[in-house]
Formats: sequence, C-alpha cells, structure tokens
Amino acid sequence: MKKSLHTISYAAVLGTACALLLTGAGRFTAPYREANAKAEEVRNILKVLDVPFELGASSQDLLDVFKRCVRQERRGDLTLYIYEDPDAARGVQAIAVPFAGQGLWGPIRGFLALKPDMKTIQGVTFHQQEETPGLGGEIGSDWFRDQFKGKTIEDVNGRAGIRILRGGSASGPNEVHAITGATMTSERVEKMLNAAIMQIAGEDIHHGQ
Repeated sequence: MKKSLHTISYAAVLGTACALLLTGAGRFTAPYREANAKAEEVRNILKVLDVPFELGASSQDLLDVFKRCVRQERRGDLTLYIYEDPDAARGVQAIAVPFAGQGLWGPIRGFLALKPDMKTIQGVTFHQQEETPGLGGEIGSDWFRDQFKGKTIEDVNGRAGIRILRGGSASGPNEVHAITGATMTSERVEKMLNAAIMQIAGEDIHHGQ
C-alpha cells in the first residue's frame, strides 16, 4: 500500500513539474512565435505585391522593406496594403487585401494582390494553412498560385468573382483549375477569395483615392 502511494505521489509531482515546465516554456517562446508569424505575414505581403527583397532577408530586414515600400490603409472593414516604389515615380504598383476562412482541417489565411486597375490579379499567397500535403496543401504550391496571375476578378459580363473549376474546364478570364482530389479545399478557397472580392467591389476602391 505504501509503495502504491509513493508511486502515485511521485507521478503526481512529476506530472505537475512537467506541466509547469511546459507552461513556462510556452510563455517564454510566445514572443518569438509571434515575431516569426508576423515576419511570415510580412514576407507574404511583400511577395504578393512583388516588392523586391533579398532571399535570405532577416525578419528586421523584411519589416524595414515593408515600412519603406508599403502603405497600409483602412477602408471600411477592409485593410489595404498599397505598394508604392520609393525609388521610382511610378505611383501605385499593386494593392493587396487579406482573405481568410475555414479550410478542410483548419484556418486558411492569405493575400490577394491586384494591379492598379483593381481588376487584374497580380498574385495570391497563403501564409497559413493546414490542408493535407499533396492534396489541399497544394494551394501553397507555385503551380496553383501562378494560375491566378493575370486573371481578372470579374467575368466577361462584368460580374465580380473568381471561379476555381475542376476537370480542366477553366477557360474564362476569371477561372483557374482546381486541385485534383481536393475539391472541398478548392471550393473553400474560392469562397474566401470571393468574399474579399465582394468587399473590394463594395468599398469601390481605386488606387487614385
């Protein structure tokens, strides 16, 4: 009986110690995790806007480039990231807006960038996603994201929206191919992109503001 109580007490003390250590470690590393997440977000904003930065740039270097080249504005419920090249008198180069939604296995977050005409897509990035590798996770691959470049956020009749179609049937100016075997992820990405596009249309945003 005494041996059993000793074992239980030892296990309880050990479990408490481990819990305290994990809690302490979590609190200690939280600022670093947040800083890394912010740096990844900034990297994606710069990337989707096509702002030049060095491949091995540190977090601080990325923030410096962001502060120098990107102007952040609020329009209603929409946040705009506006790229103006400080070294050239070319005005606005691109405008990015965030999008977010629930994927198949977790949240998906990214940025949609448009050219100054606010109709032509410059790029799409995903800085958070937990989709299945090799299937839904392919939303982060170059081949999927590159499809959006040069597409428009409206169809030939001027109706706002992007379409992600399966079966190789994408041919319209606002259509791209879905990921084979990841229909649900493709549909959810289409939904969240269109939510952002409808916000853009609703705010009547123009780069010349």
